[in-house]
Order: sequence, then C-alpha cells, then structure tokens
Amino acid sequence: MQPPVWQKYLTDYNEGLGLVYERFVLNDFLADLRERYGIQTVLEAPLYGMAGVSGINSVGLAQAGCQVTLVDDNAERLAGVKRIWGELKLPMTPVLIRGGGDGGWGALPFADRSFDLAWCWAALWYLPDAASLLAELARVSRRVVFVAMPNNLQVGYWMRKLLIDRDFFSTVDERWVNIGLIKDTLRSQDVRLVEQGVLDVPPWPDTVMPANEVLKRLGIRSRKLESQFTGDNWTWSTMAYYLGQQPDLYDRVIKYAWLDHAPLPWQIKAIWAHHRYVVGVVA
Repeated sequence: MQPPVWQKYLTDYNEGLGLVYERFVLNDFLADLRERYGIQTVLEAPLYGMAGVSGINSVGLAQAGCQVTLVDDNAERLAGVKRIWGELKLPMTPVLIRGGGDGGWGALPFADRSFDLAWCWAALWYLPDAASLLAELARVSRRVVFVAMPNNLQVGYWMRKLLIDRDFFSTVDERWVNIGLIKDTLRSQDVRLVEQGVLDVPPWPDTVMPANEVLKRLGIRSRKLESQFTGDNWTWSTMAYYLGQQPDLYDRVIKYAWLDHAPLPWQIKAIWAHHRYVVGVVA
C-alpha cells in the first residue's frame, strides 16, 4: 500500500508553483481579515485540506503575532506539523482529536467564543460529517468564520475528475463543494454572512498535482516538456520563503496574480478560480 501523500511533504518542502501561489494568495487574504476584524486568536480546523506541506496555512497569521491553534485527527501528521513549526521558531498550540462526527469534529475541545477567527480551507469534503464541524466553527468563534472549498466550476476540477485523478473523488463527500450548502449550514448556526467570492485564480488549471505528474497521467511523453517542470530550476517551496532562504519568492510568484487582483466581479473570475469562499460574523 502506498503511504499517504501528506507523509512525503512533512519532510519534502518542494510543493510546486501552484501550491506556493495558493498559499501566498491565501496569506494576503488572511492578513486582510486580520486587519479588518482585529484578529488575535486563530483556530484552523482541520489543519489539512490544502495539498503539499500540512499545517502551514496559518503561519502568516502567527508571524503577524496571532495566537494559532491547529487541530488534527492524525497523531503522526500533527507531530510532523509541530516539528515544522519548531523549525519556523513560531508558537502554535497543536490539538489532537479522534476522527468522526460527534465527539470528534462535531465536539471540538474549546469553550464557546474562544477564538477571533475560526476557519477551514478545502477540508470539508474529507470529513464524515462536515456540517457538525461548521457548527463547531460557529460555536467557538467570537468574531469571524471563514470557509473555502474547491471550485467545481473551473476546468481543472473537471480535468481532474474525469481524466487524471478519478479515484480521488470516491474518497470525498463532493456535496461540500456546493457553496450554497455551506452558506445554509452557517446561517443555521446564526452566522451572518458578510462576504463571498473566489480566491486562487492563477493562469493555470487546478489539477492539485505537479505539472510533470499531470503530463504522465495524460499520457504525454516528452522529455523536453518534462524537463521544464523538474530539476533544481523547478523547485518551489513556501517553507524556503518562511525560513528566509528565498526572500524573493513572494515577488516571483505573486506576479502571476493578475487575475486574482483584477477589478472584475467575482462571478466572472469563478469561471477559472480554484476556490470559492464565504466569510461570516458571529451574531
């Protein structure tokens, strides 16, 4: 049996351009939320959802001085994430729960209104009962709830589903890419929705895997093409940026964000955006 992909990325920080781009765009969005709502305490649950290195979505918030708590249901992964944050020399509170609904993601071990921000990135469809997790995020937040999921309107989603990663979709609950369902669930928990839109709109499709792997799965065999996406010249690592090893990485990557930054209605961007999101405030 193949080990889960996340195990590799606990030590291999080369995530690929697409993931580094996704993190930087997300970091900017979270920084804006922090400033708008005066966020100081943060809960990210679950800590997984994005591919690549687990547990580093909230690093930018921690670097800005926020107190960050991360929740996982896998002890090995959580230990790896704790070590990674140690490398970054950043404080973080790791919390291990058991998987499942009630008693797990449906009963987070925090008091009501414990955090300024409770959020989740692209993880709902991995859970046995995502509605219970959304209810918990609403319960433990005192200010803001932020939830994002993959956008099933864009071409990369369907390329992945129909051609290059069909088996993946049998392992997730695809209902939770329906942003309407997420909004209805949050509203039922007295969360007032104040914003919705799209994030992560680079000029390439969302295949959630390195470009050279996409070529293989499409049956394209070209050394010239593959060489463009492999080797030392094709190394992209958010951790290298966080560790100060590649201080210019943000500038090199964010130049691709012209669609994210374009003054267009989000509904137009949704044709190509990789994620849709909602922001709510606790009533």
